[in-house]
Amino acid sequence: MIDFELTQEQKDAIKRAHQIAEEMFRPISRYYDEHEHESPNEMIDTLWSRRQEATLFGGLDLTAALTVEEVCWGDAGFYLVAPGPCLGGAAVFAAGTREQMERFLKRFSEGGPKWGAMAMTESGCGSDTSAISTTAVRDGDEWVINGEKIFVTWGKRALEESDGFVVVWANIDRSAGRAGMKSFVVEAGTPGVRVEKLEKKLGIKVSDTATIVFENCRVPFDNILGSPEIKKAAEGKAAGFKGAMATFDVTRPIVGAMALGVARAALDFVKDVLREEGIEVRCGSPRKNLTTIEKDVMEMEANYKAAKMLILRSLWMMGQLQPNNLESSMAKAKAGLAATKITQKAIEIMGPLGYSRKYLLEKWMRDAKINDIFEGTGQINMLIVARRILNYSRDELK
Repeated sequence: MIDFELTQEQKDAIKRAHQIAEEMFRPISRYYDEHEHESPNEMIDTLWSRRQEATLFGGLDLTAALTVEEVCWGDAGFYLVAPGPCLGGAAVFAAGTREQMERFLKRFSEGGPKWGAMAMTESGCGSDTSAISTTAVRDGDEWVINGEKIFVTWGKRALEESDGFVVVWANIDRSAGRAGMKSFVVEAGTPGVRVEKLEKKLGIKVSDTATIVFENCRVPFDNILGSPEIKKAAEGKAAGFKGAMATFDVTRPIVGAMALGVARAALDFVKDVLREEGIEVRCGSPRKNLTTIEKDVMEMEANYKAAKMLILRSLWMMGQLQPNNLESSMAKAKAGLAATKITQKAIEIMGPLGYSRKYLLEKWMRDAKINDIFEGTGQINMLIVARRILNYSRDELK
């Protein structure tokens, strides 16, 4: 049974994370929104020096989700520049061996700031990750990788900082279909890999989102995560493809927590303004007696809390070593949709005040939308939920 009572350790972590969000992120949030791709180096150094105080750097448990929500309440973009193993670390955790976890993740406990990224999306392959065209060909004791990846979060930082790495998904045998898809760790400084460009985005502008090109990029043979064998899993699905999907089972609830932070920032702003104007939200009153604004605020609050319960359940199941494929997709889909609706409704309620750049509300609406897109769009996650509930295969329900 899930226990919703916070431990003292979790309370302390939330408090530290909120302090970082309020004192470090909020005061400079607008500046970096208006100066896209300018790196907040001083803040990054501070976060790295304080990495032992708060679970902000790639944690994958309940405490991590609670603290991620807090820091994204301050600014979601700054969470995405916080140094740590990040998505690359999640891929190693999901698909790597014990030896690989030790080899690639231990580096994040020492030295200077560093990042781990994951490169999966391609120009001809977005939601359909099984259509990846990037190739990895074995040549003796090395793999030779060729291809191009787009929308790689942390891509530039991961490749330009010492000890960083990118986990790239590639095909080792096109004829094997999804079974031929494997993941490889490409470390910073590896010849044959370069950052082609950085995207200009609607929101989370301080975060670098890169296009990465691999041209005869050679990595050691044992940098392939898991087994290099091409085989089918017992239930008939490709083992390599399952490794990719297992990564998302780990990361989607954390992305959902990001969405919660942005949504709560907007919700808190609306409630504070209403309170200042003497407008009370009468939660205990019959619905027929409520004003339209009261109903709107209550619906926003309900969507936020429903998404949070799904996220906590998904991460609790992962902590209990229970399969959480269905639950992680439910949590991600609900949180992304809730954040989009809550931030849009907040602007509607505030009117010109919400549309003005004097306040951060319009920025939160822009920042919120990405949570409904990356780590699997809301539509794809709903499709996954439908398949799991109805027990349909990928071919039966597209």
